[in-house]
Amino acid sequence: MKLTRPRIPVVLTAAVMTLATACASGGNVPKATQDSTTGTITVAVVSNPLITDQMIPLTKQVFEKENPGIHVNFAVYTEGDLRAAIEKDVATHSNEFNIVMISPYEAPLFAKNGWLDNLTTKYIKNDPGYDAKDLLPPVAKALSYKGGLYAAPFYGESSMLYYRKSLLKKAGITMPAHPTWQEVAKDAARLNQPGKVAGICLRGLAGWGDNMASIDTVVNTFGGQWFGPGWKPELTSPAFENAVKFYVNLTRKYGESGASNDSFNQLLTLYGQGQCAMWYDSTVAATSIVGSYPSIARDTGYAYAPTEKTRDSGWLYSWAMGIPSGTPDQAAAWKFASWASSKAYDDLVAKKYGWSAVPPGARTSLYKNPAYQKAAAPFANITLKSLDGVNPDHPTVHPAPYVGIQYVDVPQFETLGLQVGEQIAGAISGSESVSQALQTSQNYASIYTPKQLSGTNGR
Repeated sequence: MKLTRPRIPVVLTAAVMTLATACASGGNVPKATQDSTTGTITVAVVSNPLITDQMIPLTKQVFEKENPGIHVNFAVYTEGDLRAAIEKDVATHSNEFNIVMISPYEAPLFAKNGWLDNLTTKYIKNDPGYDAKDLLPPVAKALSYKGGLYAAPFYGESSMLYYRKSLLKKAGITMPAHPTWQEVAKDAARLNQPGKVAGICLRGLAGWGDNMASIDTVVNTFGGQWFGPGWKPELTSPAFENAVKFYVNLTRKYGESGASNDSFNQLLTLYGQGQCAMWYDSTVAATSIVGSYPSIARDTGYAYAPTEKTRDSGWLYSWAMGIPSGTPDQAAAWKFASWASSKAYDDLVAKKYGWSAVPPGARTSLYKNPAYQKAAAPFANITLKSLDGVNPDHPTVHPAPYVGIQYVDVPQFETLGLQVGEQIAGAISGSESVSQALQTSQNYASIYTPKQLSGTNGR
């Protein structure tokens, strides 16, 4: 008998309505103290619970009532589709979206190309109530280019290990705060109940932000890297291959059935349904578990991202809101982006859904709030310390020419990361060996010359 797999509906893009009242598209926007801002804006967002279950309802219930001149439409995409739609829009200046939800990978690259407004100089300087100094420094730095913030963080995240306390107790397992991957593998073998509960659930769906997000952290802590000095590809190096073999074997032996189809949303559902004894994924999942699966949350323990050769191995990521250069209704766009990434928004979410449901990892003030610390105590400190402990400038054991923990900050990585993710998904599904997958991946990486790669990073 196989584990029952949840049906994850495909979220269709919201209908884009005809623009209403247009604002001036050039120059500085009106100061935030002015209340005459009007317009219809379209926001491209990723499909996850903090967006679909919180942001969108609160926008209709609160933001539009407080700002009757602004109407907000949402275009909701899965992660991979969102990136494709956004890059096409900003690169061609189509202006279909007034706000785009992007990550630390896109923000500096898009900024370098002149595709995004500099939020610091164009909006924040006229909006002292936004309090940009309150943003968590690692997250703000990751979303910046040449000192300017180019995307307002909705939430920030690292990665951590979730585990079912009752299952570990029954198996006689004590989880340390900082487990190694070898310890996790041994625990997964003991916890695995074929057909009932997977020993560990891991991302397998192809994509640089899907399976490769998790795999890259394993590669890093095992001593591997995508490129060495001079941008020499190292996907067939012993360290890289050992890391991928470990991940693939762990998934195939003790992971969920059909893992090559799973990423964050699917695994959240599986874990919430009690079908995973452990789960390695984003720290933001803690908020979603508490909000959607309270009984499982009460039985959940938390540990730092597993390590091997490095002290810290979690990733650094954020979903943040950027404003494409030249988009219409800029004042309305900033009004919404600043609201959805503000301390006031945190208070609003807490009032309606509880403090543990507040989008994490964006503002320092949240982690100084006693109410949040009390409600989110099991995972708040791990999230904060994980974000403070990672270093995207030096993500690997040995020197590397790139910035980024679970990505390589060059434009070519969007294609290369997907290609490699597809190969490793094939190894997870059993259609090819890890060695075959990595040799093909090495070939993909080798088509780029050092000259093509060097100097193209966003920072």
